[in-house]
Amino acid sequence: MINDVDDLVLIVTIVKKGWGDTVIKASHKAGSKGGTIIFGRGTGVHEKKHFLGNLIEPEKEIVLTIAESANADNILEFIKKDVGLDKPGCGMGFVVPVDKVFGTAHILCELDPECEHQSTDTKD
Repeated sequence: MINDVDDLVLIVTIVKKGWGDTVIKASHKAGSKGGTIIFGRGTGVHEKKHFLGNLIEPEKEIVLTIAESANADNILEFIKKDVGLDKPGCGMGFVVPVDKVFGTAHILCELDPECEHQSTDTKD
């Protein structure tokens, strides 16, 4: 476990169904190491639509990206530009500071020299 990680943040991006991959690609272009897409549904006032008398629940994709705080603004800019988050109805995002992390994700191993799962890839 890596304790007291001051240089990591969690970027949470909520977009329409089908746009999660675009968020991941944009964050990769900006230098992030990966992300996780979770499926959800919107419940906001402007989210409720009806079709033939039936309520249609809008599906969402929530993208979770752990990143170094020094690169967070760059990642946010790429996501905003590629997804169009400055336009109404395209989604939203926010950043949460990360106090503690654990596991063997690539970003954690890169930050922890004692990680037992350091990449040993050798390319010819």
